[in-house]
Parts: sequence; structure tokens; C-alpha cells
Amino acid sequence: MYKEIIAKLLEEIATASEGRKVDLMAVSKTHPITTILEAVKGGQLLFGENRVQEIEEKFTTDRSGYSLHMIGNLQSNKVKKVVPLVDSIDSVDSLKLAKKISSVALSLHKVMPVLIEINTTEEESKGGFKSLDDYYRLLEEVPNLRGIKIEGLMTIGPLGGSEKATRRSFASLRNIAQESRVRYPELNFETLSMGMSGDYLWAIKEGSTLVRLGSAIFGRRGER
Repeated sequence: MYKEIIAKLLEEIATASEGRKVDLMAVSKTHPITTILEAVKGGQLLFGENRVQEIEEKFTTDRSGYSLHMIGNLQSNKVKKVVPLVDSIDSVDSLKLAKKISSVALSLHKVMPVLIEINTTEEESKGGFKSLDDYYRLLEEVPNLRGIKIEGLMTIGPLGGSEKATRRSFASLRNIAQESRVRYPELNFETLSMGMSGDYLWAIKEGSTLVRLGSAIFGRRGER
């Protein structure tokens, strides 16, 4: 079942991206590990989870052949739990959190890939850097944070937004990445994680390199 669903989505992504490489992340929150393993059999090898508790309950460090990213809000006091279990943390939204991840990763003799989350919609309920001054302050500190490796940026589009408003949000992230490359050429801003099940085609048109799809793959809880 998942093989056909994933193949169809990849075809849609390829058409929208006009041949540009865009990766597909399956957001597996609320779905059991059995469902995730079925998706792996169908060829899906990149997964995202929102909650530390679910990661602890569903995954071990002994995963075979697929990657797991933390994509939800992460509190500093949960970092020790999640760093050993994931391959990337895609929701870094403060210097304090970046420092904690770096410290924990170094204690485990690893370097943690991260994405920096930017709030591009000005919605208070969403995470991410709301101040670009704070964001650039983090980038200034990166040389001192040897336990993390910046791979790019992440954002979430406006809840129920129009195409115009949603694409404006995604274009904002693209522009921030472009400015960051100019100001910090030694850092990597290649990954632009933006676009979910309701707006991923718009995100691709605005330069997304990684879309995060949940219901488009798994359906809503209990549907498949």
C-alpha cells in the first residue's frame, strides 16, 4: 500500500520541482512503529517525529536503514533523551537550545546535524526564531558549538493560509537562507524544510528541498 502512495507523491514532487532534488519526509506522529516499518518496506527511509515521548516509545538506536529527525518543539531539559535517538534535530529555535544540543552531542562523541527553525508567519503559537537579530546571534556563536552542524533552515506555513500568504512565508525563508549564505559563506544553508500535506506543492515552488508529509502518506489516525 505505502509503496504506491509514496511513488505517487514522489512523482508529484518531481513534477512540481521541475527536476530539482526535493526529499520526502514521512511525519509519523501518532502512528505505531508497525506502520512505520510498513512504510519502510514501501521505500520510505526518512521519518519525522514531533514529540520526545513518542520517539522514546517507538524507536531505538538500533534502526536498520532509515533515518529519524526530531521536528517538534524541543525543551532543553529533553535534549539528553533525544540526542542519542535521532539523526537530526530540525527545530532549533534558540541559542540556549543550540548550546545544550552541542554539549550533549559532544558528551556522546557525536556531531548532531540541525536545522534552525524560523517563524515566518508571526504567529505567536508557533515556534522558531521570531527575531532575525537573535537568529544571526546564533550564527555568530556556531564556531563555538562544535557538537552541532547546521544543515539549513525550517519553517511552518500559516495555519489555513491562502496560497498567497503561504507562499510569502516560504519565500521569506528562502530569502533568509540566501542572505545567510552571503553573510556566513562557511556555513551550510542548503536544506530548506518547508511544506506539509496541505501546502507542500506551494513550498516546492518557493524552493523547498525537504517536504514533511503526514496525512498525505498515512491518512489521519485510523483511516488506513
